[in-house]
Amino acid sequence: MARRESRRGRQAEAERNDRLVLEAARTVFAEQGAGAPMSALADLAGVGIATFYRRYGSKEELLQRLCLLSMEESIASAREAIAAEGDGWSAVAGFVRRCVDARVGSLGSAAGTIAVTAEMTAASELGRRLMEELVGRARADGTVRTDLTALDVSYLIEQFSRSPRGTEERANVSGRLLALALDGLRSGARREDLPGTPPDWETYSGRWYHADID
Repeated sequence: MARRESRRGRQAEAERNDRLVLEAARTVFAEQGAGAPMSALADLAGVGIATFYRRYGSKEELLQRLCLLSMEESIASAREAIAAEGDGWSAVAGFVRRCVDARVGSLGSAAGTIAVTAEMTAASELGRRLMEELVGRARADGTVRTDLTALDVSYLIEQFSRSPRGTEERANVSGRLLALALDGLRSGARREDLPGTPPDWETYSGRWYHADID
């Protein structure tokens, strides 16, 4: 019994470390690009760099795994949006927000730098079909602008997925800008109330000053 519990304990620790590795990797690659050093990932995850290489044989393998996970999250969000009740714009906006929250578009910088696996290709093709369906339905019910394409939505997700996170003000501004961008997808004159609070000039200007400068 003790041996079995020991194995379970080691397995639970390995799973925990893997989650830390993936979460840290996604954050670092999102903000620093695919060229970020592995040491930055290890520092953020709070684990030794050897942990990465025990689980993933190379940086490329790690990026491939993260790309596949991101595509799977996008697919799940697209299916949820397609199945949701309501108008097409609301479905598209909900899809975008879920994808941005999960940072599914944060690995765009890895394009052309890693080999594409068969799993990645299959997931990409499925995701594309679902996004085309989602945006097509929104155009058909007249709730989004007629020139909106699925790729426009994809690039929007990628852009906001790379936004640095950290301070409350940064998150506030990012949320407002995303709402503005989504509002621009609508047809007609309908507008969504902006979330959060209006940014202030003191915070905006304060970024340029440091306490240690006379």
